[in-house]
Amino acid sequence: MNASKVLPSLLLFFLAGLCEIGGGYLVWMWLRNDFGWWFGVLGGFVLFLYGIVPTFQKAHFHRIYAAYGGVFIVMSILWGWLIDGTFPDTYDVIGTIIAVIGVVIIFYVPRKGETVWSK
Repeated sequence: MNASKVLPSLLLFFLAGLCEIGGGYLVWMWLRNDFGWWFGVLGGFVLFLYGIVPTFQKAHFHRIYAAYGGVFIVMSILWGWLIDGTFPDTYDVIGTIIAVIGVVIIFYVPRKGETVWSK
């Protein structure tokens, strides 16, 4: 595993997470907090972009989406803290650490007979 392959994949994880969480947040603000309808439209478009970003990862579909689940846990906890002002509690931190371990195992550990980025 070298940095020239890991760093681009981390950037794609971050961009997809930003699209997924940001788009969902915009829809949330529209429906739950009575923001304008255009928040919902913009949120839908950003969620559409979220569907595109993972296609640039160089791995199998199932591993990409499994790993994104862990990345989204981390980013959601950070979003709640930095955007909504909800400080993560001990269980949030423990769960986030477990999710990061899962991401590393699922996405970055090579399997016998294949490279991590075999697709």
